[in-house]
Formats: sequence, C-alpha cells, structure tokens
Amino acid sequence: MKRRLTLAPFLLPIAFALTGCSDEGPLEETGEAVDEAVEDAGDALEDAVDAVEDGGI
Repeated sequence: MKRRLTLAPFLLPIAFALTGCSDEGPLEETGEAVDEAVEDAGDALEDAVDAVEDGGI
C-alpha cells in the first residue's frame, strides 16, 4: 500500500498530460501538414536520385 502512495505523485501528472493531449489544435494540424510535405519532398528527391543513378534521366 505504501508503494502505491509513493508512486501516485508521479503517475497522476502523466495521466493528466496524456489525456490533455488528445485534441489536435490548428498548430498540430499545421505541423503534421509540414511533416507530410517534407516527407513527400524527400521521397521525390530519392526517386530523382534513383532515376539519375539508373540512367533514366
């Protein structure tokens, strides 16, 4: 029982933080869009490099 009481002050803030992050705001959506755009650009660059290496261009 004592162990549970000593862990409670550490576990409660984590539980509150996890539940508070469930809603996506406009900044989160913008960040995800930027991440996707950067990933797409990286994929396109890799495809271009592959094409040059294979003699396709």
